[in-house]
Amino acid sequence: MGTPHEHHHSQVTNVAKGTFEVTIGGVTKVMKQGDCFYIPPHIVHGVVCLKDGLLIDVFSLIREDFMWKMMY
Repeated sequence: MGTPHEHHHSQVTNVAKGTFEVTIGGVTKVMKQGDCFYIPPHIVHGVVCLKDGLLIDVFSLIREDFMWKMMY
């Protein structure tokens, strides 16, 4: 996830555990458990895990590429 990228989705991320270096639009901050960050659409961003961690991401519009395909 450290590779800088962008997408047309809005993204809100909660740092549930650990420590991460977060770069959004060229600004880098260290985020730790309990912190949240927002990434607007089409803004280049990337995250590097510095200490064993867990991120919880919420996207709007839905990230179809992240959804499991259900078979009936």
